[in-house]
Amino acid sequence: MPAEPIKGRGACANPLSRFESLAREAFDDGWERPPDDAVPRTVVYAETSRSIISRNDSPDVPFSQSVNPYRGCEHGCIYCYARPSHGYLGFSSGLDFETRLVAKTNAAEQLRRELGKASYRVAPIALGANTDPYQPIEREWRLTREILAVLADHRHPCTIVTKSSLIERDLDVLSPMASQGLAQAFVSIASLDRSLARTLEPRAASPERRLLTVERLAKAGIPTGVLVAPVIPGLTDAHVERVLAAAREAGATEAGYVFVRLPHEVAPLFEQWLEAHHPLKASRVMGLIRESRGGRDNDPRFGTRMRGTGIFASLLEQRFRKAHRRLGYRDAAVRLETGLFRVPSRDPQLSLF
Repeated sequence: MPAEPIKGRGACANPLSRFESLAREAFDDGWERPPDDAVPRTVVYAETSRSIISRNDSPDVPFSQSVNPYRGCEHGCIYCYARPSHGYLGFSSGLDFETRLVAKTNAAEQLRRELGKASYRVAPIALGANTDPYQPIEREWRLTREILAVLADHRHPCTIVTKSSLIERDLDVLSPMASQGLAQAFVSIASLDRSLARTLEPRAASPERRLLTVERLAKAGIPTGVLVAPVIPGLTDAHVERVLAAAREAGATEAGYVFVRLPHEVAPLFEQWLEAHHPLKASRVMGLIRESRGGRDNDPRFGTRMRGTGIFASLLEQRFRKAHRRLGYRDAAVRLETGLFRVPSRDPQLSLF
């Protein structure tokens, strides 16, 4: 069936996970689709996690451990590299990823337990490494705030990446942490084009609203950066310098960028989105992506997966560096404090003395 845009959602379809052994093919029999199918609603499932801190040794990311309070993301960004992870739950990387969400209800309790292990070694914890910790359902579930409360209690450093203005709700926690060198925030902005953002990231805050969030975080004393992510050639790459300039004016002191990544099921979903929303640009955009990925939709190799290769990727890197230097962004990343950490008590009875 031809893909049709769904208002308020990024994906146009719900393809099967790559782990499924059986496949189904949709067939248009002439009957109209029920209203409920046309406007899929968000459903949240509660989960009790046996572990909460994820660790990695990737040379491409500036953190070694992260916490994700949610699986799936209601923001619905069509390019999201985390979409394939929904397949591990038996869900689709398409509409399921943005409508069938999982909340780890014991995240804060489990985090406190893991921080108290004798084997634990302090290193900044990244919130938002996979899905946005401040996606819309956080207003009701408040799991990210509970996690921040644990980190603040034990003076543990953290970084946050978000597209949401909801982070401003937690300034009362983040600002005191930042004054001790324990917190840093990054706001992700791919483009300043509001109409493009509305379909590219349908339930995220508008670009203007995110710039205001940068300003409010910076004024609250929180070291704030901007991520121009992702850079999509032929679609958002023309906005790189403008995003950097606007974020710097708002108070951002650090900046980075990521070339669009299309792993596994994300590539066909993104190509389908292009055909639905930008049919005249679709072939050029995919052509530039493949040119920068060695002829493929995605290049997972360390060292190149975040930046791409080839002429276009090289020119993009030069443009970013020149704008970064001209606008006065920091060259070195903020170093968060790890020496203030207070180990949670392993015996609750000891807290009575």
